Amino acid sequence: MQAVKQGTEHSERCDTTIVITGGAQRVGLYCAERLAADGFQVLITCRHLRSEWQQRPLASGIEPMLADFSTVEGIEQFIRELKNRAPRLRAIIHNASLWLDDSAGADALKQMFMVHMQAPYLINQQCRDLFPAGEPADIIHLSDDVTRKGSAKHIGYCASKAGLEALSRSFAAQLAPHIKVNAIAPALIMFNPEDDDAYRARALAKSALGMEPGPQVVYQSVRHLMDNPYITGSCLPLNGGRHLK
Repeated sequence: MQAVKQGTEHSERCDTTIVITGGAQRVGLYCAERLAADGFQVLITCRHLRSEWQQRPLASGIEPMLADFSTVEGIEQFIRELKNRAPRLRAIIHNASLWLDDSAGADALKQMFMVHMQAPYLINQQCRDLFPAGEPADIIHLSDDVTRKGSAKHIGYCASKAGLEALSRSFAAQLAPHIKVNAIAPALIMFNPEDDDAYRARALAKSALGMEPGPQVVYQSVRHLMDNPYITGSCLPLNGGRHLK
């Protein structure tokens, strides 16, 4: 498949690949489907192949890669396999995320650090040479709006996502001008089926726009960062105006 050059129509392509970590469901899978429809070859990471893919195969242009980011060895194995499967990259989207609250035990912060910081750190370092010289190149980190003000109940989660934003700024400085590195900080994007009416009402009331926007706004933000050649080292807020409340 061919990819889109910055500053051009989506129909102009080149033979490079987009990697989306944690792309097996919800926002990650939606973005993978939209990017595949745009003409990209998309590799999505997951810890196991999902049973529903037997009845409903992944869209054309999307391929899964098994990856375990809980250990350095697992991350480095993924990097080796990625170099074999995708010698030319257009973008890496670090979407993999682990949501644990502080009651989950002493190991919770370590687990979230591995997924939110250690994996992006090593992947960015060791895969920078997969971006062809002179071609558009992007690394995008999915952070969280919670880093803006902190969280009393999810201190470890908030700290590791804030660290991911710091990685984004540092890699932007290191990899410029060849690779643009940015972050997106979403708040509420889509509810879970088990969320009750009371929870939904409270969550919607937290933002000025008061809506459940759906995963398309993350895809639109990804495309904005990829298609604009003059943005790096930035974090794009995607919170419906929560900072106004």
